[in-house]
Amino acid sequence: MSEYVGIAGSGAIACGLAATAARHGEVVLWARSEASRDRARASVDTICGRLSGEVNAAHVTVTTDVHDLAAASYVIEAVAEDLSIKRPLLDELGSLCPAETIIASTTSSLSVAALATASRREDRFAALHVFNPVPRMKLVELCFPDAASAETRTRTLTLCESWGKTAVEIPDVPGFVVNRLLFPYLFSAVALMEETGLKAEAVDTAMTLGTGHPMGPLALLDFVGLDVAIAIGETIGADVPAPVRALAAEGALGRKAGRGFYAY
Repeated sequence: MSEYVGIAGSGAIACGLAATAARHGEVVLWARSEASRDRARASVDTICGRLSGEVNAAHVTVTTDVHDLAAASYVIEAVAEDLSIKRPLLDELGSLCPAETIIASTTSSLSVAALATASRREDRFAALHVFNPVPRMKLVELCFPDAASAETRTRTLTLCESWGKTAVEIPDVPGFVVNRLLFPYLFSAVALMEETGLKAEAVDTAMTLGTGHPMGPLALLDFVGLDVAIAIGETIGADVPAPVRALAAEGALGRKAGRGFYAY
């Protein structure tokens, strides 16, 4: 079946998902406020414009009425990586959406079992961890609660394939695969800077040219957001270096704030 996708959220991941899904049909994106709606509308239009005519931005409806998500057959929660924010929203979506609707979360580190319980539809729940920028990044980490039905699994895999993504199903462990392995590496780069006095540029140049990584670890931390990095680090039990916490405390959260390990 072709899914009518609804997205709850208005940040970078939500807008990237909307543009990706709009390649294949109509999408509805819900934002909490008029200001968030306007920012999301502009972001979706920009992302679609970068896709060289592949996507019609008019396929994405941006709304502030959460009830508009009830028309979707597959609803993806894409708000901040914070259980206290996700849990009440998933509970609301579980009450709002028809019984046949699958509810998914873009979580990258939280317990999928706990999120599924919050939605009150463990048989129709999935974790669908996409990566930024969503239209370009091919991987989706999939995780299902034990009670997920065969239909939920099949529809979720089919949806990922329709987007041109490669889905890897993984167990419900903190950080899944990518973040579990990635963030200790990123934090070790910060620790090395602190120990040696190296500049961010030097570390990043060494890793991009020496390992073929497209982005160095300090630039990647800025891209992810230092607040997000701290939250993920705490969830997976990694040691978050003091310089990361200090920058975050100053509001220097990376690219989105105009300053982190680099100035933007």
